[in-house]
Amino acid sequence: MNPPEGHNPENIREQTALERRPSRADAEAAVRTLLQWAGDDPDREGLRDTPARVVKSYEEFFAGYWMDPRELLERTFEETEGYDELIVLKDIRVETHCEHHMVQVIGKAHIGYLPDRRVIGISKLARVIDAYAKRLQIQEKLTAQIANTIQEVLAPRGVAVLVEAQHECMTTRGVHKTGVSMVTSRMLGQLRDDASTRREFMSIIGNPASRQG
Repeated sequence: MNPPEGHNPENIREQTALERRPSRADAEAAVRTLLQWAGDDPDREGLRDTPARVVKSYEEFFAGYWMDPRELLERTFEETEGYDELIVLKDIRVETHCEHHMVQVIGKAHIGYLPDRRVIGISKLARVIDAYAKRLQIQEKLTAQIANTIQEVLAPRGVAVLVEAQHECMTTRGVHKTGVSMVTSRMLGQLRDDASTRREFMSIIGNPASRQG
């Protein structure tokens, strides 16, 4: 069956998942099971409160499921005195979790947009990143979600989002290759079509390969 007109299928899937959300007690019991599976005793002193701590930390790590990124961008400012040049917010810390292994992905995001009569408070852009990053993610999807939401809600003449991050699923397990950064970008509107504007954005944020640390 097709979703109702005007509804985002992804939002419907997320809402359905939240409606099936287990209780805190269920979550803590699952952590106890994992501790036992790992070979330890969840009843020993050092681990006795670990299930509760883990569940509490997950509430923070995955708070994005309870945030509406679009709502964050709805309040804009029109008193810009005609400002229409590129606006860039760079070096925004990104903390997310790989949806394949549930380990951390840490890096930075850079956002640029060309306003069309309206601008947004800079803290709201950072909150949009958190709203998507505080979910299980892959970096490619995260980058696209940020850019697409800014374009759809703020309706600027163009948007650029570049994310550069290190993935612990690659550095602490598997191939164990440290110092490797993944860079993803999404350009929309004039920042996609106009090479000079795109170069200006890249010049402002600098060389991604040298920015980790």
